[in-house]
Amino acid sequence: MSITQREIERPLGQGLTLGDPVERRLSPALITSSLAVLAVLAVAGSIAFRERPFRMPAPVVTTTPEVAVAAPDKTGPANSGAQPGGAKIIQVDPADRPANSGVVVIRDPSAIGQNLRVAHLPDPALIEKSETGPLPIRAADGRRPFDVYARPWSGARGARVAIVLGGFGISQTGTQAAIERLPSEITIAFSPQGNSIGRWMQAARQKGHEIVMQVPLEPFDYPNVNPGRNTLTVDASADANIKNLRWALSRTTNYTGVMNFMGARFSADGEAMQPMLAELGKRGLLYLDDGSSARTTALELALKNGVPFAAGDATLDTDRDRGAILKKLDELERTARAKGFAIGTGFAFDSTVDAVATWANEAKKRGIEIVPISALASDPER
Repeated sequence: MSITQREIERPLGQGLTLGDPVERRLSPALITSSLAVLAVLAVAGSIAFRERPFRMPAPVVTTTPEVAVAAPDKTGPANSGAQPGGAKIIQVDPADRPANSGVVVIRDPSAIGQNLRVAHLPDPALIEKSETGPLPIRAADGRRPFDVYARPWSGARGARVAIVLGGFGISQTGTQAAIERLPSEITIAFSPQGNSIGRWMQAARQKGHEIVMQVPLEPFDYPNVNPGRNTLTVDASADANIKNLRWALSRTTNYTGVMNFMGARFSADGEAMQPMLAELGKRGLLYLDDGSSARTTALELALKNGVPFAAGDATLDTDRDRGAILKKLDELERTARAKGFAIGTGFAFDSTVDAVATWANEAKKRGIEIVPISALASDPER
């Protein structure tokens, strides 16, 4: 049947009724095809507008104390850990997990380290109250300050450099200037002899810095060379040294571990070092050896006590001249390119802060990743 002149002149979409010839000519095949197209468009739209499509990171299989998803629980509702779908959430502690238990721990890489927006806020589960202040402690679910307060990093295996600068908190104006000047990837070490450490900790963490605490250890020629009050010494009892260690640890919160301040004599004495490393292992803290003494026993004792461990490759500012510090940093970069990573330590001198800030910004352009000290630690629990 032909289309009439009246139908040609009618405005599009107007005046059609169920009895019009145009509608009568819509075949069932055409209607089915149209519905199929609409269905495809609906599915595509739902995918396109779904929150964060295809951006979930791949899970990482690990053996650290994390939440693990086990096989479906068939014991019934009595199990308080039951989740929708019958899966059971289990807290896994590597020390207690039997060999060949079949339990696999799955961790989301995006959850590693504390969110920088709340990094200055202590986690109550990681605090033990003491007479001198808050002490770091492992949480009941196995989480460690070393993990929770770690600054996130890329996880890539290119050339990596960690730089740790100590002495923060002693000079108020110097501390403020250094926190503002240094790139956020630089790790900051607070001196327990400093003032207003809690306030500076919050400022540093809000800027994105990972932090550690310095602990004064006995050097040779002590007390003529004196790291300060509450120094841990070889001749003191283990109880006295632990008391002094806890005083230093309680000066603030939100740090991943400790590093030595001086201590060539103390670190060379395994009997003196053992109680200190055992305490750090119990509390889930890292130990950073600044690398200034070749006689240190720290590595062996850290492994023995389950302590994440790192050692410095170079002291940056034995010569405080800015040019000399830049040369040390260039040497550190060559070390990182040769073995994959390098660790530099120093102090928050104006010349050091200026040189490190300048070098770090340029090194990143050359493909060096500046990472927190926790990223380069050897962890017996991983």
